[in-house]
Amino acid sequence: MKRQTRMSVLPETNLTVASANTFDVAIAGAGPAGTSAAIQLSLAGARVLLIEEKKFPRAKLCGEFISPECLTHFHRLGVMEQMSAAGGEDVSETVFYSARGNSVAVPSEWFSTGTQALGLSRSEMDQQLLQRAKSAGVTVLEETHASRLICEREQVRGIRVKSGETTEDYGALVTIDATGRTRALARQLDPPRAINRKHTNSLVAFKAHLKNTRVAPGACEIYFYKHGYGGLSRVEGGVSNLCFIVAAEDVRRCGSDPEVVLREVVMQNSRAAHTLAEATMSTPWLSVSLESFGRRTLAPAAGLLTVGDAAAFIDPFTGSGMLMALESGQVAANVIARNLARLREGNGFQSLLNDYATEYRRRFDSRLRVSGLLRRAAFFPHLAGAAILFFGTSSRLR
Repeated sequence: MKRQTRMSVLPETNLTVASANTFDVAIAGAGPAGTSAAIQLSLAGARVLLIEEKKFPRAKLCGEFISPECLTHFHRLGVMEQMSAAGGEDVSETVFYSARGNSVAVPSEWFSTGTQALGLSRSEMDQQLLQRAKSAGVTVLEETHASRLICEREQVRGIRVKSGETTEDYGALVTIDATGRTRALARQLDPPRAINRKHTNSLVAFKAHLKNTRVAPGACEIYFYKHGYGGLSRVEGGVSNLCFIVAAEDVRRCGSDPEVVLREVVMQNSRAAHTLAEATMSTPWLSVSLESFGRRTLAPAAGLLTVGDAAAFIDPFTGSGMLMALESGQVAANVIARNLARLREGNGFQSLLNDYATEYRRRFDSRLRVSGLLRRAAFFPHLAGAAILFFGTSSRLR
């Protein structure tokens, strides 16, 4: 608990905010975590501001695998009909392939009876969620950068934003960092630390949409190879999404060329070599450096919460990233809604934080622990191959 309630010392900022610019909750980041929280809070009667740096729709580096449990959240948020009409592909199973081609399959319906997973691009999914937020009464600012936190008496009181050459302050009882792994707000409070160059950005992720793949119909295929893993599944528009993680040293060895990395690293997996043999590019490559997995601070300061990847970055091959984003947004919204009356009276943040930390741990701690154990196998082909053979012996064991 101490790790989650430790507050940073905040620089004081003069708080002069027009009443029209005052909200109950201000959220930076319109990904699934931020929009999930925004929609639910607005439906609960809160005044919500949602700030997004990009203009939607936009491409996003992501495995674009929506697990069956996510569909329950879409129903709750009132956006299931729009998601169904967006043209995504049903994913009936996830198949894990060792470097030598051995495989083990996990049916999607094991996670939600009678429900399949969905392959849908982030540009389409995030756009539908953002439109739903607008229709639910959320004030949305796109192409707007959350430049700094507004602080008063050691507590976050809102966000200063920039749009073009214009700067404006927005006050809020609670501010939520939903900016993903960058933690654009929370990192403003991180203490300076020495950088270990040897271990900085040891992994790199790549993503692109491809035509003419041989991915099995209805399957999300996961490939293991030395120092990494990748996933391939169909999304809307007749293309497949390929997203893979490799060691930074392998990227440098390949001249930082994604095509060379794909050929020299990913396609060392025999199944990947088969499915991608005739594939052609449909979109440009996206790439990002990965620093770490696991839990981050849930409340970096009084008045500030984190959700989604800003709170914890789970290993992508587990297929739980989208679910954790939607679910953590729900958890934050539920807790804030329960404490909103007290917050409006000028107190209650510590109670809110205690509730959030308790519920977050209950929902996610076991997932993060298991994910950490599986990661050790995922990055070593021999361990991954042995696990695939072991779990392939019986469906009950899986």
